[in-house]
Amino acid sequence: MGYRADINEQVAILALSRVQVQQPALLRQMMDIAGSAKEIFDNLDYINDILPGISPTLVTALRDKSIVERAEREMEFVEANGIKLTCLNDSDYPARLFECSDAPIALYSLGDIPFNAPHIVSIVGTRHATAYGKDMCASFVHDLARLLPGTLVVSGLAYGIDICAHRAAVEAGLPTVGVLAHGLDRLYPQMHRPVAKKMIEQGGGLLTEFMSESNPLPQFFVQRNRIVAGMADATVVVESASSGGSLITASIAQSYSRDCFAFPGRVNDQYSCGCNELVARNRAALITSAHDFVEAMNWGSGATAKPRQAELFPELTPEESVIVNLLKSSSDGLQINQLVVKTDMPITTLMPLLFDMEMKGLVKAVAGGCYRTLV
Repeated sequence: MGYRADINEQVAILALSRVQVQQPALLRQMMDIAGSAKEIFDNLDYINDILPGISPTLVTALRDKSIVERAEREMEFVEANGIKLTCLNDSDYPARLFECSDAPIALYSLGDIPFNAPHIVSIVGTRHATAYGKDMCASFVHDLARLLPGTLVVSGLAYGIDICAHRAAVEAGLPTVGVLAHGLDRLYPQMHRPVAKKMIEQGGGLLTEFMSESNPLPQFFVQRNRIVAGMADATVVVESASSGGSLITASIAQSYSRDCFAFPGRVNDQYSCGCNELVARNRAALITSAHDFVEAMNWGSGATAKPRQAELFPELTPEESVIVNLLKSSSDGLQINQLVVKTDMPITTLMPLLFDMEMKGLVKAVAGGCYRTLV
């Protein structure tokens, strides 16, 4: 028997979340193999039988009684402050996030967040947003509210594009959730508290994987980006320098096989070069409006998404026919550099052509920078 056979599954999950691992996916794998978090703690004396090959370091961490004591204190904090605890094995866990192998095993939230709304989009960008970026972000959100009422907007409540997306969603009547890099006993930045309050009141809220007393450390911001990407159907990058958190989020979204989009900017603008590079490297589709986005996602104007069906016998231009035939010959799809070679088209010609074909429902960009045919 383990040292705490009386703990329930929720406490066991919170205790397990306290175990320091390099890859968050490992905690989920441990639960899957053992059958539950409680099973792990109930059988610590036989842990090598329950989890074959477990490292001695992990065994020592699991035997540390303080992690269970900390989990029990956190449960008291959750219950005393009206916080919702959603565990990986709960039926209302965010379905899109559940599909991600490194999904957090526990989530804390304030507000009645529609985790499984029909349409969810993450909007990210630089903390040093320009007037252009703020205008594009606000226009995108307001038009999205008109085209698809009820769309859930996800961002990180940070300065710049994040807070612009949240404010625009509140103004447009859309639910919006801020994914935090700290516990729910604080709010960073403090000046965004009024917006956060409106977000909660308007059917959105705040979400985190971190327990109370967790400070907003730099590595936590990177860690929370996988939630921002994993919760949504697509990630939209509004403005970004050549490096930064929004590009990390876009990269994570791609690794989850989620759609990525970016607003273009002038080639010499510091906070557009990241977006321009995403498009140039075929890591994001170029959009200039919410209408572009809705069309690219094949989202109808109704309450649920209705995939747009390509014509059975579409009329193709000679160039489109060449691309479609090449893609049909490859079951795994072709990368843009392969298409450049095989079609003998310059990339400046090929990229706009592929974008037009996406809009027509002829091809689709998939993970790994590849294109596949839809006809």
